[in-house]
Amino acid sequence: MSSEVRFTDFKSDAQPTWCPGCGDFGTMNGMMKALANSGNHPDDTFIVAGIGCSGKIGTYMHSYALHGVHGRALPLGIGVKAANPDLEVMVAGGDGDGYSIGAGHFVHAVRRNLDMTYVVMDNRIYGLTKGQFSPTSREDFETATSPEGPQQSPVNPLALALASGATFIGQTFSSDAQRHTEVVKQAIEHDGFGFVNVYSPCVTFNDVDTYDYFRESLVDLGEEEGYDRTDDEAAIERIMDAEKEHQGVIYQDPDSVSYGDEHGLENSMADIPEGAPEGATDLVREFY
Repeated sequence: MSSEVRFTDFKSDAQPTWCPGCGDFGTMNGMMKALANSGNHPDDTFIVAGIGCSGKIGTYMHSYALHGVHGRALPLGIGVKAANPDLEVMVAGGDGDGYSIGAGHFVHAVRRNLDMTYVVMDNRIYGLTKGQFSPTSREDFETATSPEGPQQSPVNPLALALASGATFIGQTFSSDAQRHTEVVKQAIEHDGFGFVNVYSPCVTFNDVDTYDYFRESLVDLGEEEGYDRTDDEAAIERIMDAEKEHQGVIYQDPDSVSYGDEHGLENSMADIPEGAPEGATDLVREFY
């Protein structure tokens, strides 16, 4: 693609309705910059989103887009990528959309390893529905609907991804713009399913997992001398560390081969087959 593409080319005229200070602004800006920096173009990019505060991101970004139903963003994205392998497919969601109702789809999307990117805006709360605990909320996190906390261990999305056979696992902080953009770019360029969990603070309903908390607690693996992102045992050690939060590329399989490359997924289903009946051709044209 042309090197003249700028991240602002991925920005639509629609004004986001997120709360002022929401971490999703930084998450989205990093996604747009990563797409531009990796040589993609809005005309060849498809954004799929589910339900939650992240759900309208396809409206706020200038590209092809689809706003799906709750927990079903990943199968929609898989369908888009399978139907047109030439598209750059990026799926966006939240911790509720991805790790609760969409958890089953997450596991199978990871193991299929299509060449696409999944960015999850993890704010450890249900923001759109006014502050219930989410799958990643702390065990003692108090909300109006759970005054004594969830009283169950939070989902560890990185561990779930690794156990499902992930070939790329990244974690970032939406406020660390340069690092976030860099990791998402690497996920896009990875040959396979690039998964990035993004700490994206909710300033309205979560006063525990704040910007200050992540600034003070995050350890960047890029600054850890000798860390080998291809070592799955090292990745497990960081992922299961209950004392620290990590950002960077946690794990990457250098031998990853995407599903499309492995199984010869090359032809776009949008191409009208030669010799198709005239009526069928019209139907195909209308559909696409």
